[in-house]
Amino acid sequence: MSNASRIFKGVVSGERQHSNSDVASRASRIAAGLDHLGVREGDSVAILMRNDIAFIEVVHGVMQLGAYGVPVNWHFKPAEIGFILEDSRAAVLVGHADLLHPLEAVIPKSVVALSVATPPEVIIAYKIDRSRAAKPTFAIDFESWIVAQELYQGPAASQPMTMIYTSGTTGHPKGVRRAAPTAEENAALEHMRAMIYGSGKRALLPGPLYHSAPNFFSLHSSRRGGTLVLMPRFEPEEFLRLVEAHNVDTTFMVPTMFNRLLQLPRTVRTKYDLSSLRHVVHAAAPCPPEVKRAMIDWWGPIICEFYGSTESGVVTFATAEDALKKPGTVGRLSPGTEVRFVDAEGQVLPAGKIGEIYSRNPAYPQFTYHNRPNKRAEIEQGGFISSGDIGYMDADGYVFICDRKRDMVISGGVNIYPAEIEAVLHGLPGVHDCAVFGIPDSDLGEVLIALVEPQTGVTLDLAHVRAGLKTCLANYKVPRHIEIRTGLPREDSGKIFKRRLRDLYWKEAGRRI
Repeated sequence: MSNASRIFKGVVSGERQHSNSDVASRASRIAAGLDHLGVREGDSVAILMRNDIAFIEVVHGVMQLGAYGVPVNWHFKPAEIGFILEDSRAAVLVGHADLLHPLEAVIPKSVVALSVATPPEVIIAYKIDRSRAAKPTFAIDFESWIVAQELYQGPAASQPMTMIYTSGTTGHPKGVRRAAPTAEENAALEHMRAMIYGSGKRALLPGPLYHSAPNFFSLHSSRRGGTLVLMPRFEPEEFLRLVEAHNVDTTFMVPTMFNRLLQLPRTVRTKYDLSSLRHVVHAAAPCPPEVKRAMIDWWGPIICEFYGSTESGVVTFATAEDALKKPGTVGRLSPGTEVRFVDAEGQVLPAGKIGEIYSRNPAYPQFTYHNRPNKRAEIEQGGFISSGDIGYMDADGYVFICDRKRDMVISGGVNIYPAEIEAVLHGLPGVHDCAVFGIPDSDLGEVLIALVEPQTGVTLDLAHVRAGLKTCLANYKVPRHIEIRTGLPREDSGKIFKRRLRDLYWKEAGRRI
């Protein structure tokens, strides 16, 4: 790589690059355009894109108005996307052209759709039919719209975080809406982000921008004035090539990416110069100690980890030294954070005892669930927030995660709630009952399995069951394994004894139940 390309500062995606001044100018024009469309402080702008430079620019433009960017998981089916558009009360939807085409029927009439040309690197990565990348007739062309705008001249507004929708236990996701941080909160957040995301100036993002941690990582990196390299889709050898080509010093990953990198032939793993890497942080799913050690052996003591959730923010942080000293730990409490371990009766437990993890981090502005203010009370105890994990803190202050209280499955760093899938299964003809849960997987950590019990006298066809699920759910929510079972074990109440079924799969996987 030439010295000129090494000193480039801006956002890079494939062969395209926008300098930081370009990004700032385009974000300002986006802010002006959104203002002309009637977007005001506190309003929502939905973003339906894969990783793209335009995604970053739109978020920065939205924030200038004091409005909320609402990243939407592009894997969602039209009905799922329609729900978020309605629930967030989005005034504008900005999306890749190919993703907008199927949505005309579900986009509310009040929502203005802006069509971003699906970039070539995304088309190649996802093998998209190029005919689908043309602007849909009901949308406004994004680039032409930007060119027609002047720079934003309006008043400066307090800038809130993006509003991330978390998967819902009852079939609908919930928007986590935070107030804009105060000056004190913002200073504390910047200090925390520097610890977690590192002080590097050349960042690589291989994960999706619609997820909370990659989203915050990308915004933090793009504000620092260095370079942010976006991967349209994670591919292990391409990741190594980009580290070398762009002299990357920091990146955010999930354990599944580690697994796939470690599976590369040694000749490929040693082919690229990774000496520029200084800080690698991972989160979103448990990382097996042996995988963590293998990565540290390969890249050196630069592998860090944090534990938290969209609602709680960052709870703990672990360095490579912590991981080697205390295999399996998610680290010690991040600065200012408090934590409680609570039993089934709501009593706070002493150190060493296993309980549900509740935390409080004053650096984060208070949040509410958008349109569902009462829902927060379900996960709160005296100002402390639970993400549903079960764990303990040892005598040295290190936190360990044992299990999850709720049925949530984390597959490849993605949160999936079985209740949503079970609701669809119950609506399929011939289904009497079902149980959906996660089982061990060496690559993704865990994958979904559905055990489906047919109605008496009915023979269920697996292909029809799978097809029925795919019509209503994003593909990643459709269980990899589906089995037809009779006589599923039940509790005295008649409810399927899911824990008993689940334990059979996890017994030899080392997870504490």
